[in-house]
This record gives sequence, C-alpha cells and structure tokens, in this order.
Amino acid sequence: MKLSLLPLALGGLTIGITEFVMMGLLPDIAADLKISIPEAGHLISAYAIGVVVGAPLLVIAGRNFPPKKMLLAMALMLTVFNALSIVAPGYNLLLVSRFLSGLPHGAFFGVGAVVASRLAEKGKEARSVAVMFSGLTIANVVGVPLGTFVGHNFSWRYTFVIIAVIGLITVISLLLYMPKVAADKSTNIKTQLGFFGKTQAWLVIFITAIGSGGLFAWISYIAPLLTDISGFDAENVPYILMLAGVGMVVGNLAGARLADRFSPSHTVFAILIGMAATLTAVFFLSTNQYISLGLVFLTGFMAFALIAPVQMMMIQSAKGAEMIASAAIQASFNIGNALGAFLGGLPLVWGYSYASPNIVGVIMALTGAAVTLLFIKVAAPAAPLTEEEKRAIAH
Repeated sequence: MKLSLLPLALGGLTIGITEFVMMGLLPDIAADLKISIPEAGHLISAYAIGVVVGAPLLVIAGRNFPPKKMLLAMALMLTVFNALSIVAPGYNLLLVSRFLSGLPHGAFFGVGAVVASRLAEKGKEARSVAVMFSGLTIANVVGVPLGTFVGHNFSWRYTFVIIAVIGLITVISLLLYMPKVAADKSTNIKTQLGFFGKTQAWLVIFITAIGSGGLFAWISYIAPLLTDISGFDAENVPYILMLAGVGMVVGNLAGARLADRFSPSHTVFAILIGMAATLTAVFFLSTNQYISLGLVFLTGFMAFALIAPVQMMMIQSAKGAEMIASAAIQASFNIGNALGAFLGGLPLVWGYSYASPNIVGVIMALTGAAVTLLFIKVAAPAAPLTEEEKRAIAH
C-alpha cells in the first residue's frame, strides 16, 4: 500500500466505527440517558441524515480548495464532533452531535475517492479507491466489536474517546503523508450541479440506493435471524458479525480488482446478481448453522465488493464533477440503509419469519441489476455509421 493512501484508510476506519458502532451501543445509551431503545435509534437516523445533507453541501463549498485541505477539514470535523458526543450531557445534544458527525462522511469519501484514483497507477484506480474503503471494512472486523465491548463493559462515552483519538491520528497522517494534489480550478457551482442533470448520474444513484438496500435488508435483522432461525446463542452473534466483517474486507479488495480488470458497470451487474443469489440461499438455508456461517461471510463479501466498482462508475460518468458525484454515492448508500431496513422490516410486521427480510433484499438487488443493464445501454458509445448510412445522411 502506498503511504499516501494510509490517511484515507484511517479516515475510513474512523467513519466506519462512527457509523456502525451505534447499533451495538443503543441499549447502553438508552439505559444511561433513560430513554427508550426506539428513541435511541433516532441517533442512527440523525447520522444518516447528516451524511445525506453534508455530502453535496461540503463538496460544493470546498470545490476550489486543494483536496488535501478539504480532507483535513473533514477529518477535523469528524474528530471534534465525535469528541462532542463524549461530553454530551443528554439526549438532545447527543442527537445534534450525531447529525454533525455525519456531515463530513460523504464529503471525505467523495474527495478521497477522487484523490485515490489520481494517485493510482494507470489501470489500478479501483484498487487504490478500495484501499480507502479498507478502513471501513476493518472497522467492522475490529473497531466496531472493540467499541461495543468498551461500551458494554465500561462506558459508551469511552467508545467515542477511541473514535476521537483515531480521528486525531487521521489528521496527523494527512499532514505527514498526503501529497499536495492540485485543485480543479475549472470547476464551478454550475459544473458541479450540472452533474445532477445527467441521466447516467441518476441511474448510478438509483443502482446504489436500491442495490445496496439488499445488504441492509439482511444486516438490519441479522441478529434475530442468527438466534431464531439458525439457533445460535445470542452471545455468539458479535463473533459471527466479525465473520461478516472479514467477508467485507475480502469482498472490497476483490470487487476493486474485478473493476480494474473488467468494466465497473459489468462488475456491478455481476455482483448484484451474486448478492441476489446469496440472499436467496440465506432465506432457504439459514436453518443449518454451518451453511449459515458460510452465508454470513459470503453476504458480507458481496455487499462490499460493490463499493469500489460503483464509485468508479460514478467518477467515470461525472467528468468535471467527480467529487460531488463520489460524495453523492455515499448519500445513496445511506438512503439504501434506510430503505433496506424499512422495507425489510415490513414482512416482520406482517408476521413472517426473520428470514423474510432477505426476500426483500433479493428484490432490491435484482432491481439494481436491472437498472445496471439500463446504465450499460445508456453509457455505451454509439456504433459508427456505415458507409450506406453516411451516404443516406448526405443525400
């Protein structure tokens, strides 16, 4: 790994723990602040809203600044706003700090993805982007279980101390190792916002929001799936989730290599079909514990194999507005988070088993695959005119 990519990976680690550790800390926070768990769940929603709001606004606001300065600003925001959670005296300030912590999420990844692709050797752009997202996957293997353990056994506030320290290390590493990358002075607000007028851009946003929703329909209800359907003891669930995290690490790297070898759009199509097949297997085969463990790894693999290719699809489709386009992908993933959790929960409301959200995930993944085919058709260069067609036009 290039040393210049280390700060991006550390930023991904900070963001990954910030986003996902809250799910494991909800009971502890609810008990400490004397609120209900559903009310504590609004802390997750506040973060997601922050991502959606901050991704385009911060990229547009910093469009003329050098990428290194933008990344430093985002890393400082992550550090300060997570530190605010440490001292939040009550629910309301904690809710605000979670919203503020979400603001730099999409912008950091948006700017970081463009910087990573610029620092990469030709033909290895997706792999370079995947290094940044490796921090996000490592967060799910090590950071989130560690943060959850600390929160359960000591205090949830100490978990945010850990996040703030990693954020500070990210700031230092950016100062030391991130090279200066020239800002794109040719871009302006009109160019940036013009991205949203492109059909291809909206297709990638839809693919990301709907396709990744398959992951969140699965992972939002994985704990009761493992205990009620697969028959695992509840205390084993955190360790099984680490297995999903390992799958995410491997999938992230594999998806990047596939996107470099083949086209990103064809890679995304294949991965979404694979995700649909895997979630179908989860629905039918999770009663077997050994198969269930294999499927946990495989689903994590498929989910994160999607990240680098879809980032490259967006970057290639948004010439002149790559940063806001890449940031929009992060907002789209968070929309997928909300949609997958909500739609996946409907069968449970209707009385079906904890395996049923995976059928919703299958439908979402297949819908994303279908839209990817449409993207491939729209993005395909027009075939050259034949001599007969040229003569017909001339006449």
